[in-house]
Amino acid sequence: MIERTGWDRGLSVTADGKGLFGHAGAVLLRRLADGIGLTRGLAGVLPFSRVSCWRERAGVLVQLAVAIVLGARSVLEAEQLQRHHQGLFGTPASDSTMRRLLTALDGTALARITKVRRRVRRHVWMLLNLRPGGFPWIEAAGRTLRGWVVVDLDATVITTASRKEGAAGTFKGTFGFHPLGGWCANTGESLAMELRPGNAGANTVDDHLRVPAACLEQIPIPRSPSC
Repeated sequence: MIERTGWDRGLSVTADGKGLFGHAGAVLLRRLADGIGLTRGLAGVLPFSRVSCWRERAGVLVQLAVAIVLGARSVLEAEQLQRHHQGLFGTPASDSTMRRLLTALDGTALARITKVRRRVRRHVWMLLNLRPGGFPWIEAAGRTLRGWVVVDLDATVITTASRKEGAAGTFKGTFGFHPLGGWCANTGESLAMELRPGNAGANTVDDHLRVPAACLEQIPIPRSPSC
């Protein structure tokens, strides 16, 4: 059983077709973040205040991530999407609150968040290893690569219609960004991402050193040959 954290205490599952809302996956995403300890971990490294009007930053960041997964492309869209869900999650954080949160994420704060992500990932991978099928090892040419964690790197062009910060012309003749990311092929998790301007090279050596290094920091060290 996952302990209810406050916002989800009134939730229930029915089959009568009443009281439904769109984007039901938002509930699963937020409960997952709460259940694996991500929200609690972020609360320990982000700013905190006891002022009555203060929005708890960990919840704001997690809800922003949920909104992005559901299709939000800006903090304004994230706010509007959360207004649609306010019957579940309560009054949404304003776009200005989300901007202040993101602006305050300097190098020190990002390093702390990185440690939280690594700690939570270690816990999740332990749970994956304990399930009946075990950890999802990669299979290649009919052989299971037990003990191998595969990282996929990919640079993707993201277009923008306005001159946003860091946007530039891309090698495809469009305008926008060219981030480089790394994903764990075993689990599908995003391990690291470097946000880059649109004119960043697809094979820039420095970027291809930093991103894999950041990915390796996120991979839990196996404690036994079976995990």
